[in-house]
Amino acid sequence: MNNVARIVLAAPHSGSGKTTITAGIIAAFTARGLRVAPFKVGPDYIDPTYHALAAGRSAHNLDAWMLPPERVRAVFEYRAHDSDVAIIEGVMGLFDGYAGKDDRGSTAHIARILDAPVLLVMDVGKMARTAAAIAKGLRDFDANTRVVGVLLNRVGSERHARMVEEAIQDAAGLPVVGYLKREDELYLPERHLGLIPTQEPGEWRAWLERVRARIEAHVNLDLILELARGAPMLRASTNNPFAVNVKPRAVIAVARDAAFSFLYQDNLDLLRAAGAELQFFSPLEDPEIPARAQGVYLCGGFPELYASQLAANETMRASIRAWHAAKRPLYAECGGLMYLTQEIVDLNGNCFPMVGALRGRSLMTKCLTMGYRTVRAARDNLLLRAGETQRGHEFHYSTWENYPNDGTHAYCLEPDALHPTARVEGARGENFLASYVHLHFLARPETATRFVDACAGEK
Repeated sequence: MNNVARIVLAAPHSGSGKTTITAGIIAAFTARGLRVAPFKVGPDYIDPTYHALAAGRSAHNLDAWMLPPERVRAVFEYRAHDSDVAIIEGVMGLFDGYAGKDDRGSTAHIARILDAPVLLVMDVGKMARTAAAIAKGLRDFDANTRVVGVLLNRVGSERHARMVEEAIQDAAGLPVVGYLKREDELYLPERHLGLIPTQEPGEWRAWLERVRARIEAHVNLDLILELARGAPMLRASTNNPFAVNVKPRAVIAVARDAAFSFLYQDNLDLLRAAGAELQFFSPLEDPEIPARAQGVYLCGGFPELYASQLAANETMRASIRAWHAAKRPLYAECGGLMYLTQEIVDLNGNCFPMVGALRGRSLMTKCLTMGYRTVRAARDNLLLRAGETQRGHEFHYSTWENYPNDGTHAYCLEPDALHPTARVEGARGENFLASYVHLHFLARPETATRFVDACAGEK
C-alpha cells in the first residue's frame, strides 16, 4: 500500500488559471523544503514545463484515455514514491473528457483512479454568489469525485474575496483555501498552441517568483497540505513500467531544442528500459545527426516558429535527408513530420525549405486540428504490426499539402464523434514512420521495444 499525499487542482473550465496557481503552489512547497512530484492530466507538453521549473524535477502526464487505469496508477506511484506531496493539475473542466456522455479521460477520472481529493480553482472575476452554485454543483455532480475545497482566482479585492468565500462556505460547505487577485503581471503569454514552453527564452523564473509570493501571502498552504495528506491509502501497483531489463544496445538521437520539445518523459524512459541509450541533439544548432546514432526520433514542437533557422541549417537538413535515403530507423511525430516535408509555408505565404524526405509542403492554417485518435497500422511499421491499434492525440495548425496517395500511408484513423468515417494518415517505409499523431508508448509498451530493436538491427 502507498500513502503518497496528493491533491488534484481542477476547474469549471479552461482558462481559470490552473497552470499559474499549480506552478505557484509547487514553488511555494518546494521553497519550504518539500519534495513535490508534479503531474498534468491529459496530453499536454507545455504546462508540465512550468511545473518542472517550479519543482526542480521532471513533471509527468497522467492520461486515462490513452492508458488503462492500472498503468496510470503505476506511472503515478513510480514518479511520486520519493515525494512529500504530489500536485496534479487537471485539464479543461473537471468532468470534461473524451465524450459528452461520460468523463473518460477527464480530470475527475484521474482523481477517481488515484483516489485523490480535488481542489477547485475558480475564476470569480465576474461573479460573486454564483460561484457558490458552481462549486456546489461540481461537488455534488459525482459522489465518487471528492471535491474538498476551493481556491479563488482573479478576485477584484479582499472584500470581493470575503463575499465569495462566505457564499461558498454557506451554500457548499467547502473551505476556501485562499485567493489570487487579478493582476496583469501574473498572466502567462499565449499563442496558437497555448502557453509558451519554458524551454524557449523568457523571464519564466521572475514570473514564477511573483506567483509564489502571491500564493504565500494569500493562500493557506498548510490547509492544502492537510487536504493532500487526507487522501486514503492507494492500492499499490504490481510492477514498475520503467524497469531496465537489458543493457544499452542502440543509440537513439532524440531532437530536443526550442523547435522540438514535445516529448513524454515516459516515452524516453520506456526506450531506455528497452535498451536505448539516448543522445539529444538540436536540429536548430547542431551541424548533423550525432555520429554514434543508430536511430532518430524527431518529436513535435514549433518548427513553424523556427522555420527560418531550421532552413538555414543546411548541413543538418542534408544529414537527415541522407539518413532517410539510407533507410536507417527514423520516427517522426507532428512537428517532426513537418520538418521532413519539402517546405513549411507560414500564414503570410513565406516558404522555408525543410529536409525534403517527404513530398509535399507543410501549410500553416488558422484551423486547429485536435483530439484523441485511435490509429490502426495499415501495414507493419517501426512501432506497430499490421492491424494493431494504438491510442494517441493530434494538436496542430498545419496540414500536409499534396499528401501522397500511393499506398504508403502509415495508419487508418478509427472513426470518432467528429470523423464518422475512417481516414488515412501519416507515412511509412522501410525503417521509417511519420505521423501527425502523438503516441504515448506506455499505451502499448512493445512499441518502444520494437523501435529499439530496429535501431539495434534486431528487427
